[in-house]
Amino acid sequence: MGTPLNDIADTTARAVADDPANALVVFRASGTPEGTVGSAITLGKHTVRVDEPPALGGADTAPNPVEVYLASLIACQVVTYRFWAQRLGITVDELSVSAEGDLDVRGFFGLDDSVRAGFQAVRVTVRIGGPDTAQRYAELQQAVDAHCPVLDLTTGRTPVETTLITD
Repeated sequence: MGTPLNDIADTTARAVADDPANALVVFRASGTPEGTVGSAITLGKHTVRVDEPPALGGADTAPNPVEVYLASLIACQVVTYRFWAQRLGITVDELSVSAEGDLDVRGFFGLDDSVRAGFQAVRVTVRIGGPDTAQRYAELQQAVDAHCPVLDLTTGRTPVETTLITD
């Protein structure tokens, strides 16, 4: 069996060793309104549509923003588990990830400024199977928790600067 993810990591490590600027990547997204509260988000050559359920003013034509966040977290967990399993030499025969989050809408609607607008808690469930020991899978989970970029966005502090341009 090949190790394509290890090969990518090794190639990246060499490129960064040659020039540390090679470690920096900029991802971009832009969005425009669609419908009452929906939006069309452009991500490179891809478009993701986002909407809200009727209770929040939408037509429920697409996932809402916090569902898209959960999808991003799950997708990042899946790729990070696969990457780190290969790096650590751990066999993963089965992998599924699910997530749920608790959101108190009083924060979003400004009904109670002591309630944060985002999730109050997020629970991630990882089901993993293979021939390795439970201890090895726990080692894998620790590596994933330490290196998953979307998890880091949630658990760490990321400075966000907003620029308002008026016409």
